[in-house]
Order: sequence, then C-alpha cells, then structure tokens
Amino acid sequence: MTREQIIVFAVLGAALVLFLWNRIRYDFVALGALLVVTLTGVIPAAQAFSGFGNPAVVTVAAVLLISRGLLNAGVVDVMARQLTRVGNRVWAQVAVLTSLVAICSGFMNNTGALALFMPVAIWMSRQSDRSPGLLLMPLSFGSLLGGSLTLIGTPPNILVSTYRQTALGAGYKMFDFLPAGLAITVAGVAFISLIGWRLIPHRKDNSGSQDLFEVNAYLTELRLPEGSKFVGQTLQDITDKVGGDAEFLVLALYRDGKRSNMPKPYTVLRELDILLIEADADNIKKFMDVTGLELAPDAESRERTEEDRRDLKLMEAIVTPASMLVGQSANRLSLRDNHHVNVLAIAREGMRLRQRVDQIRFAGGDILLLQVHEDTALTDLNELGCLPLASRGLRIGQGRKVLLAAGSFALVIALIAANLVSAAVGMTACALAMISMGLIPLREVYETIEMPVLVLLAAMLPVGMALESSGGSKLLADLLLQLGREFSPAVMVAVLMAGVMLLGNVLNHSATAILAAPVAVGLATGLHVSPDPFLMAVVIGSSCPFLTPIGHQCNTLVMSPGGYKFGDYWKMGLPLSALCLACGTAAILWVWPL
Repeated sequence: MTREQIIVFAVLGAALVLFLWNRIRYDFVALGALLVVTLTGVIPAAQAFSGFGNPAVVTVAAVLLISRGLLNAGVVDVMARQLTRVGNRVWAQVAVLTSLVAICSGFMNNTGALALFMPVAIWMSRQSDRSPGLLLMPLSFGSLLGGSLTLIGTPPNILVSTYRQTALGAGYKMFDFLPAGLAITVAGVAFISLIGWRLIPHRKDNSGSQDLFEVNAYLTELRLPEGSKFVGQTLQDITDKVGGDAEFLVLALYRDGKRSNMPKPYTVLRELDILLIEADADNIKKFMDVTGLELAPDAESRERTEEDRRDLKLMEAIVTPASMLVGQSANRLSLRDNHHVNVLAIAREGMRLRQRVDQIRFAGGDILLLQVHEDTALTDLNELGCLPLASRGLRIGQGRKVLLAAGSFALVIALIAANLVSAAVGMTACALAMISMGLIPLREVYETIEMPVLVLLAAMLPVGMALESSGGSKLLADLLLQLGREFSPAVMVAVLMAGVMLLGNVLNHSATAILAAPVAVGLATGLHVSPDPFLMAVVIGSSCPFLTPIGHQCNTLVMSPGGYKFGDYWKMGLPLSALCLACGTAAILWVWPL
C-alpha cells in the first residue's frame, strides 16, 4: 500500500472506532477525519471544504425544511388521524402504522416521519393496554424501509446519485429507486406485520397499561416552602399523608447545602429542606398535590400567577441524539429561563440516576418529564431537539395550509421527475416557498436544519474522495474481485449489499454510502459490467440497518420508550435483513441488468 492509502485506511479505522465508542458526536469525528487527510496532504487544502457546497448537502438541508413544512401544515396528520379506526388487533396496528410511516419516509426525512407517528403509536398502545414496544420497533424499521423509495427518501440516495453524476456523467432520477425500494418495502412491511412483531421480546416492566410507557426511575426535587404544615414533622408523616397506594422513594435530603442519603423515616423536616424523590409521573403529581411541596430549587408556583399556571401542562419527551441537551445539564443551560421549560424528572433506561436533577447531564434517549406552556410546547421542544411522547392530540388541520403545502410539494416532485429541474434546485425552491407562505416560521428555519447531519455529510464527502484518489477504493474493489472470480457478478451484487448492511449497523448510514459508492463502481469496472446494480446495492444496503440501535437515529429514538435492550434489535432485524437482501437483489437485477 502507498503512504496515502495507509493514512486513509488508518483515519477511517479510527473514525469507525470513535463512531462505535459514541462518546464524541459523529460530526466532530467526521471533521477530525477531514482535517487529518488534509493536513497529511492526501487531499489538497483547496478541496478540503468542497463538501459544504456539494448539491447533495444542499438537497438534504432543503428536504429537512420541506419535512418541517409538511408537518406544520398538518398534511401528514390527515393520514395519521385515520389510525383511530384501526382497532385493537396488533397485526393490524403494526401493518397500518408501518405502511403509513414508510410512505411518508419516501418523501420526507425519516426522523420527521417517525416523530409524527411515535406519539400516536404510544397512544394506541395505551388504549389497547399493551406494550408500546410491539409498535415502536416496527415503526422505526418501516421508516427506514420507506426511505429507499425515492431520490429524496434518505440522504444515502442523494449521495449515491451525486456520486454517479460525478463519476458517470448523470445522476439518478426521482423514481429510479422505486422498483428495488418498493420490493423491500412491501416484503418488509408484510413480514413485520405478520411475523416480525412476534419476535420482539415481551417484558412485564414495559406493559404500557398505566401510562404511555412504564418508567420506574423518574427523579425530581421537591422543597418544603416556608410555612409548610410539614415543618417540624417527619418523613413518615408525609408518607402517611400521601397514602400507602402511592409508590415513591425518598432517595436523599438536602439541607444547608449538605446531602443525606436515604434519610430515616423519623427525620424531622425544616423549612426549605429539599427531598430527592423517585416515582413515576402520576405519583409525583399526587405527592405534590397532597403535600403542597414545590419544585426545587426555584419553584414555578412562586414565580407565576394563578392565570399563568393554568397555561402550563406536563409533557413527556425524549432527547434525540442530536439534541442541544446532550452532554449538558438543566442548570447549565438555564432551561427554565432561556427556553420556558422546567425539567421535573429524568428517566434513563437501565440506569438509576442518583444525582440532583438540575445537575444530571442529558444523554440521547433520556426521557424527560417536563412542565411547558401549552401554546408553545412543540416549538420549545423543537428548539431543544426533543420529541413529544405524550398523547398530544392531532391537529385538526387547516385546509388552506394543507393544500398549499401538498400542492407546492407535488409540483416540485413532478418537475424533478420530469427532469425539468435538478433535485437541489427544486427542493430549495420548495423550501423557500413554504417559508414565504408562513408554513415554516423564520425562527424554526435554522433549528430545523440538522447541522450535525450536514456537517457529517460535508466532511465525509472529501474523505470519500480521498479514499478514491489515493487508490484505496480500487484496492478494496480488487480484494472483492478476488472473491468475484469464484462467483458470478449477480452474487457479487448480493455480497456488496450484505457488506454495506453490516457496516451500516455500526457506522452512520450516510458515511457508509459515501465510502461504499466508489468501491461499487470500481468493482463493476473490474468485472466489466454495468455499475448501476452495484450502486443500487449500496442504496438498499444503506437503508437496512436493522441489527443495532446505533445504526440509525430512528432506532436510537425508540429504544428507551420501547423498553428495548441493545440485543433486541437483531431478533427481528436479522430475518428482515435477509429478506431485504433477497428481494432487493432480485429487484435490482431485474430492473438494472448487468
């Protein structure tokens, strides 16, 4: 291997390790990889940041904005409202939910589609008195399958099309992905609806019968206000007052800046004592109502009038991996003052949180019990990068806005499909139109564009170029050609797809597509066949990270509310991956002959 190849493979290996470690955000890892290959001279400094002007990055940003516009207008809610007619049969709920989210994911951001349907799925689980875990993993997998339907369904599709434009002189059209994507989506939805959901582990502690989902580790801090009737009384007096049917645990008592863990029942209480309570949402509310204790350290009840308090409500939300909260604490961010959100409690699957609530550093997948303003709740959550999990009620939908959003989007899709405008130009025009029509408030524009995702794409595109320019992709293709001498090109399409599937379960799916596309073209060139089947294999493989919760953000988001463990995903994901491999390969070879 040459010096450049050694550097590129070392950088990619280190990046893979850091992606798996998951302690450093993926966009910073990608930027670090970009800087190393630039400083070592593998790529010219003038090309280091060329990815930020790449049409693929612009298209992804525009699709994110369009997704927000469609959600705000209530376009997808029109479909979601029909879910109330499904009934209580599990297979029917799974089939309809998975089908709808797959259709939506074909034309909008996967995570945006999941964000809409996840509260609906949890509400349906509660109404049916069963675990939300039976619906949430199918919902996530459906959103991934649907992304393979169109050019704009998922970033890897756009990236592969852009690479084909560079390497072969023409990119893919809007619906070139449809035959193979439709094959795996139909087969996948049928499998999930009839068989797959039965493979999801059932756990008693995740029954979902008492609330949206069972959480046993909420922490919140309550303070004895001045003049409280419990001043001078004991913890046992409070326990007796609340009642034996309320389940809560006093973990600690804070007095004069000192902490006393697991205080004795006969501990005498004083004014301004702070109790660290562990309980679920209902019992926290009951505890506060019965005792009159207030939130600590700055009780909302002291700061607001009675009229203000009537505008407040409790809401459960999940912290997304890209949230601004990740790695920060409520105290450091001043959430109450800066974002009008009060964190009452925090739950983290598999961990008992023993720190004070305002000092806990948030992590992706944390479930928060929040006090929010009813009118601005969804906007505030969007600013923080959180998704609502409570039954929020679907918007009735404003007819004019629905028609404006749906009409403008359909027009742009038709123009792109007719090859009258490029995807980047058409999607950008549609996004600007939605902003002009008021479908996307100006304050939401830059919040909607997920900068970590765009930075990842912009940084990894030059790294992918470095893999190709250094001869690394040709080296990998030559290694696969050694295997190809023993098998037919059709088998090699399946082998490439399987390899991309496996890599996509531990590496970001967009990064996987960037690195695999040059290898696909190199392999096809070595076999003297058309590169299109191999590029389509990369597309389908990138859409199928079903084996782990870290393969795609959607899988990560459903992990905690669904009550899943890391090893639960492969139980349904492995047979689904095998099915997609078989159906995807057959469809690709039928539509894109070698």
